[in-house]
Amino acid sequence: MIPDETIVFIVDDDPSMRRSLETLLRSVGLKPMSFPSTEDFLRAGHTESPGCLVLDIRLPGSSGLQFQREMVAAGIQLPVIFITGHGDIPMSVAAMKAGAIEFLPKPFRDQDFLDAVHKGIERDRLRRERGALVGELRERFERLTPREREIMALVASGLMNKQIAAELGLSEITVKIHRGRMMLKMEAKSLPDLVRIADRLALTDATAAALPSSPAGATRQ
Repeated sequence: MIPDETIVFIVDDDPSMRRSLETLLRSVGLKPMSFPSTEDFLRAGHTESPGCLVLDIRLPGSSGLQFQREMVAAGIQLPVIFITGHGDIPMSVAAMKAGAIEFLPKPFRDQDFLDAVHKGIERDRLRRERGALVGELRERFERLTPREREIMALVASGLMNKQIAAELGLSEITVKIHRGRMMLKMEAKSLPDLVRIADRLALTDATAAALPSSPAGATRQ
């Protein structure tokens, strides 16, 4: 399913190409928004909108390839589909290495274009879902006490309660109590579930201390 707010952005200095692509996209129920230059696209302020970006290689001012590099540097994560009437193999290789979804030489088949657009939209949807999930997991993690964070990192690294107790200078029963509270707060139903959560958070015992500290007033137990 494609969310109603999903937009297919088109940046091409050829008005007839923009109109043609807009008509094609509307014919399959997609919402297009087109611009004659990358500067106009940036001024519109839609860089965080869900969707994908159809980008011409040859543009006045910043070229498509140059703008792709600028997007990466600026943290703009819209999937990019390149279209061009003047492409070559080195250019297409450079675009794909930089993360472009597709490189379509003009004239291209409507279906090839639509396939690339749907692929871009799906990639953006998955990226946003993963980001939302990680954000939720981070909120759970921030509710842990410093000690629970330590234990989570050690459990996820494969240590048993007895080993964790020795590592932290605690009794095994204390480790079990902290572990139970940690599992509850993280909503982890099993050890494999916890490992998957820790992996999504890129959590290790070495990074646990670097993550945001507990809210004021929390004590290390």
